[in-house]
Amino acid sequence: MNHPPIAPERLPELLRAMPKAELHMHIEGSLEPELIFAMGQRNGVALNYPSVEALRSAYVFNNLQEFLDIYHAGTTVLKTEQDFFDMANAYLARAQADSVVHAEIFFDTQTHTGHGLGAETVINGLHRACAEAPARFGITASLILCFLRHLSEEEAFECLEQALPLRDKIVGIGLASSEVGHPPEKFARVFARARELGFRLVAHAGEEAPPAYIWSALDVLKVERIDHGVQAIHDAALMQRLVAQRVPLTVCPLSNLKLCVFPTLADHNLRRMLDAGIVATVNSDDPAYFGGYINDNFTQTFAALGMTSQHAYQLARNS
Repeated sequence: MNHPPIAPERLPELLRAMPKAELHMHIEGSLEPELIFAMGQRNGVALNYPSVEALRSAYVFNNLQEFLDIYHAGTTVLKTEQDFFDMANAYLARAQADSVVHAEIFFDTQTHTGHGLGAETVINGLHRACAEAPARFGITASLILCFLRHLSEEEAFECLEQALPLRDKIVGIGLASSEVGHPPEKFARVFARARELGFRLVAHAGEEAPPAYIWSALDVLKVERIDHGVQAIHDAALMQRLVAQRVPLTVCPLSNLKLCVFPTLADHNLRRMLDAGIVATVNSDDPAYFGGYINDNFTQTFAALGMTSQHAYQLARNS
């Protein structure tokens, strides 16, 4: 279905208003410094930053690991089911403002069980926000539990077991955290188990690591969606496969820029991916840390790459 083209000056308005789904957003990455400080005070957690401004100014990263270090420090303020509810609720309000109609929210329990919390505290708080989202915000929302790939497969199995009593509150299983040096093969058995249990499967692959990680995510983990996937462009056979099998890629342009995956937004390959027939989508990843929620990702990327309203409709349809 072709839509009539829209004048370039009207494009930002279209991007902001069009209904869209957000499929790659880590809920802990939506924790704004203001909320971190408020929860820190509420829960008696001292932070290493004297002010909201000092914390925000620390959000400068040269790579994924530098980001993960400060990201994990931010999660220490989360202590109660109410904290997880408040965090998800704040994101969903923000998503509503960006015309998001459906959100699939990544979370992990391993960070929080490592801080002494129970998996049920995390899952129940997040799920309550998702359950209330249709009435509150006119948004449907579901949860995808991510294993942290820098930890062992044994620990991922343990994480899965802890979540099973609450399995009706989780739609899918994913794989996140430090990519390089932690290939998909490391998690083959636990993903096979999750598949047996009936979970939908996704995995981060091809963000900083080579296209081989994308092949492995598809063939070894048997995922149905690739999170990031921007390195696929360096492998012609992989690109053909992604197009032929209509494998969705959940692309996060501002995250890629902030983590130096691309030197500038003008160098991003989103337009080339779409023009090649890839089922790409635009998402915000960790918006509090990476300088923008989903509409910021759309408007800045479209401006940098000279993309058109046809690209906008395609991305919305893909999502």
